[in-house]
Amino acid sequence: MVFFTILLGLLPSFLMVILGGLVRNRLSVNAWQGLDKLNFEILFPTLIFVAASSRPIAVSDIAGIGPAVWAILTLGLCVSYFARRFGPARFVDFAGAWQTAWRFNTAMAFVAVATLSNPPLGELAVAVGLAIPVANVFAVTALSRGSGSLKQTVIKVATNPFLIASVSGVIVGLSGLSIPAPIMAPLEMLAQAAIPVALISVGATMNWGALARLDRFSAIINATKLVILPTVTMAACLLLNFESAIAQTLVLFAAMPTASAAHVLAAGFGADRELSATLVAQSTLLAAATLPVWITLIEVLL
Repeated sequence: MVFFTILLGLLPSFLMVILGGLVRNRLSVNAWQGLDKLNFEILFPTLIFVAASSRPIAVSDIAGIGPAVWAILTLGLCVSYFARRFGPARFVDFAGAWQTAWRFNTAMAFVAVATLSNPPLGELAVAVGLAIPVANVFAVTALSRGSGSLKQTVIKVATNPFLIASVSGVIVGLSGLSIPAPIMAPLEMLAQAAIPVALISVGATMNWGALARLDRFSAIINATKLVILPTVTMAACLLLNFESAIAQTLVLFAAMPTASAAHVLAAGFGADRELSATLVAQSTLLAAATLPVWITLIEVLL
């Protein structure tokens, strides 16, 4: 019963993705790219900031969540390297695909957390805020090994809107300050638009035939992201008796499909864009089956 309740909770989001696929030809490629730019630069940073700053954050939250999310990212990086022997010959092409094993879809995280009976929104915002810089540094380091453009991209990571918004939100949350309502109201309006726009855009740009291209290499990458990471995280949370809200946040974070824009970073370093885009599509489509299972387990066990 819990599984079907959660599945129904996620259904509107998956329908939004399908809607994007149906209307993809109604807008030009440039228009969809403009929507992605709007979401990346304004809407999603606002959502992250609002989620992190709208409640007080304890230092203990950061101490408990930070090392854990960094460990999850590191585990994804290490385990998925076993796919190297089955991947492309050029290291930069492999790195473009490799990053999808630890990067995460922020939009889907905020959609999924809302299906929980007691959504840990603040904890998720902290997890995302602390994970973004590390995930990007890992990806940049791997891709730079094959392209030699580390300095320029480190600057891009430091000015990443997600990073700026998450750090700012965490600082406000730690300070205990309350943002005045006239300022917070327009920020909340922008935040509410982030997820619908992101889901429609994902559907419009997704390669819906990607599952047909699943091979040994992509299977290892996707299994790492969607199965191994949440399994290990769930086991660790139960063994170490983590506080419920933090445990739910960590397992949910670990179970997310990869970042929808991972192929953009790969292309910027000259990596095989099609390969990374295929993995993004595979991860997103497969998560439609795996995510309801993990959310059900979170509700039952945590």
